[in-house]
Amino acid sequence: MEPLEGAAELAADAVELREPELRLEDPASPGEEQADVEAADAPGGGRCWPCGAWVCGGSPGDPEARKKASCPGLGLFYTLLSAFLFSVASLLVKKVQGVHAVEISAFRCMFQMLVIIPCLIYRKSGFIGPKGQRLFLLLRGLFGSCAMILMYYAFQTTSLADATVIAFSCPVFTSIFAWIFLKEKYSLWDALFMLFALVGVILIVRPPFLFGSDTSGMNKSYSEHIKGTFAAIGHAVLAAMTLVILRKMGKSVDYFLSIWYYVILGLPECAVILFIIGGWSIPYCGLDRLFLILIGLLGLGGQIFITKAVQIEKAGLVAIMKTMDIVFAFIFQIAFFDNMPTWWTVGGALCVVASTTGATIRRWIQSSTVQQ
Repeated sequence: MEPLEGAAELAADAVELREPELRLEDPASPGEEQADVEAADAPGGGRCWPCGAWVCGGSPGDPEARKKASCPGLGLFYTLLSAFLFSVASLLVKKVQGVHAVEISAFRCMFQMLVIIPCLIYRKSGFIGPKGQRLFLLLRGLFGSCAMILMYYAFQTTSLADATVIAFSCPVFTSIFAWIFLKEKYSLWDALFMLFALVGVILIVRPPFLFGSDTSGMNKSYSEHIKGTFAAIGHAVLAAMTLVILRKMGKSVDYFLSIWYYVILGLPECAVILFIIGGWSIPYCGLDRLFLILIGLLGLGGQIFITKAVQIEKAGLVAIMKTMDIVFAFIFQIAFFDNMPTWWTVGGALCVVASTTGATIRRWIQSSTVQQ
């Protein structure tokens, strides 16, 4: 999903991040507060361009106003924009012809590497990371890159809506892994939400021993559908593991360094896989080449906006708004592939969204109670 991280992983990030004011600060400058970027960059020396106020109600010299600088709803708008960009990138992954999912992932890593290197140099974060966190960074890079490959493969082998919905079961796996590795509490509510997600996945997969041989609504064979389904589930599991590792590291590791490990491990991983399967090919169509560039640009834009959203908005609201990924997936599947989702898919989507939203609200309430 980061995958890129991939849309689902970033949604999970928003579900689990509990700090009300998450900031990506330069470690070398811990005293500098992260002001709202829109207020700082907009014309008018600190005025907020949507509402015209000084950082939405504060004076330009007020540190508290700068600390809380955000327009009402701006974080949710960023989340919606991020969901749209990730969904368009997913659409282009499915539109690219004759290029393996692993190769698309390799192009994605190369593009992100060109962007991340200058960022790390500018922020003076180094390229190795803190001594005690390097093993976690390696695992984060390995799991994250594998999650990206599986997500792209799922987009290519099953419907856009099915792959997106299944990937959104990531928060359920996150709760389980956090219970196992971080010793976080796992309640009956978490088990109930997991059951809802499981029911949703079953409705989408429609295993023959429960649903018979009915394959209505599937453009490809059932075997291809199953491959895509398991790839999406694998993405959700690995994305959840990635998130638990990120939470284990906390703020001691720069965000861009985390992405650096993801691309520096993902690129050779993709190269090895392509060498083994003999899947490397240069797109013959100029449009496909353009799509590959746009996938990188849109994925990076989606990451930037979801990060900004979590910086200035409550993580619970961001996670709920992130479910718009599923809405966009349904719209794009109908509009660009003339593939109307079945009622089974719609039912599965409702179950997964209910599970994710319920888990989000519960953790949000827990976090608010702890802070009080």
